[in-house]
Amino acid sequence: MSVDGEAVRLRTEADEPGWEVDPDDEWGVAVLATVGQQLRLRRESVGMRAADFAVAVGYGEDLVYKVEGGKRIPRQEYLDKADEVLGAGGLVAAAWEDVKRVRYPKRVRELGKLEGKAVEIALYECHIIPGLLQTPEHARSVIGAAQPPYSPDDVERMVAARLARQAVFERLPAPALSFVLEEGVLHRPIGGRMVWRQQLERLLEVGRLHNVVLQVMPMDCDTHSGLDGRIELLKFPDGTAVGRSDGAFNGRPIHELKHLRILELRYGTIRAQALSPRESLAFVEQLLGET
Repeated sequence: MSVDGEAVRLRTEADEPGWEVDPDDEWGVAVLATVGQQLRLRRESVGMRAADFAVAVGYGEDLVYKVEGGKRIPRQEYLDKADEVLGAGGLVAAAWEDVKRVRYPKRVRELGKLEGKAVEIALYECHIIPGLLQTPEHARSVIGAAQPPYSPDDVERMVAARLARQAVFERLPAPALSFVLEEGVLHRPIGGRMVWRQQLERLLEVGRLHNVVLQVMPMDCDTHSGLDGRIELLKFPDGTAVGRSDGAFNGRPIHELKHLRILELRYGTIRAQALSPRESLAFVEQLLGET
């Protein structure tokens, strides 16, 4: 691709929604303000005008001012190119490790940190495909269907945050992951036929991983211990754990051993009532063949 073509590509990406800072995220605002200030000071120290810098990094001058003013989240490509142009020796590029987290809502950042540390993750989801298992297109359809609707920026920010959590599948050593999904959810083609086919394929891909157990709760089950709603359990290397349930303990995170045992009992019972992992994968394969 030519230099001009590369510049066009980068400018187009810079205009995509989802890269505005959330004004209510104090930490995120502070990170972007610091990074923007450092970029401006480095640019000025080498005697480069904003317009010239914009040409050098392949982005618009307006974006340069927004980034330096802490109003826009820079992409990794922007920081890498800025590092090269300013001769920063990797210091500007290294800011991406903090900057990339700014794009994710605070609540999701905290959840991502916990999931990133957990050695066991167990999740029963009753209304949707769990975020850890969603494809980008499916996630966009789910989030975009909310009422009142989110802004395009918010949708893209939330999709990015959801996908970032899926880094848990790349961890070494791999954590033990367990999912129980409702059959009814698997019959709802959110996003349309092609999006749904990709989602079913993703479930099969993940369900076949050696560290993942995926089960389906059948519609014709005559007893169901998950009617109170979603359950999530995270266990950590030091033996501690945290759990959450829609229908227990007011939905708040719990750490007390006696309360965790209740959630573990409920989740274990749900797993026993669901189809076996082999039966569940066969069921998803059948649905995929019918879609």
